[in-house]
Amino acid sequence: MTTVIVMPGTGSDADFAARVFGSSVRDAGASLECLEPEPNLVGSYLTRIDAIADRGDRVIVGGVSIGAAIALAWACDPARSARCDGVLAALPPWTGRPDGSVAAQSAQVTADSIDRDGLDATVAAMAASSPAWLGTELARSWRALYPRGLVTQLRAAATYVAPTLDDIARLPVPLGVAVAPDDPLHPAVVGRSWADAAPRSAVTDTPLTEFGPDERLLGDACWAALASAGRR
Repeated sequence: MTTVIVMPGTGSDADFAARVFGSSVRDAGASLECLEPEPNLVGSYLTRIDAIADRGDRVIVGGVSIGAAIALAWACDPARSARCDGVLAALPPWTGRPDGSVAAQSAQVTADSIDRDGLDATVAAMAASSPAWLGTELARSWRALYPRGLVTQLRAAATYVAPTLDDIARLPVPLGVAVAPDDPLHPAVVGRSWADAAPRSAVTDTPLTEFGPDERLLGDACWAALASAGRR
């Protein structure tokens, strides 16, 4: 049995990750483990991936945004990659240091706003400037994660150093990438550069305007890219 371990993006939660990847994983006959973010964002994810992989099943790791970057880092580690059959990277946020990344800046600004103005005011401001589906989704997940570590998680994500292109060039397993050409926080050029660097990879485009209201389309696109990469 293959276990697919996925992690959500910054400020998101396991519920959203399950809706993104659930249908494609079930259709593939694999089992799904969706990890909830914890205050020690990166360390807790890596520890829990290790614990699941140590059970003996083959694993595929993946996630959305920062979740994809952490999954990729785990699979790039030679001590871990022997247990891994692939990486699902939905909406990669940046490569290497987050300097200049819109996604990292957004996480930092959100954390500052919650500290300064409170959660309710921050949610209201976010919802007023977001598509309706995104405002509803983030309002739900922010309230679910607050106060148990939401601000700490946002700040950890904003400073996370993702794998470099040199790291990705040594990735020993297939990489499936899904990018959204109309997503300003997750530039498609980042995902394409990940795929260009990896020895075995494929990229699928899925517009934000399509998967936003129907998040499973993002997971389906990512899974299709991984399947294509695995045939190369």
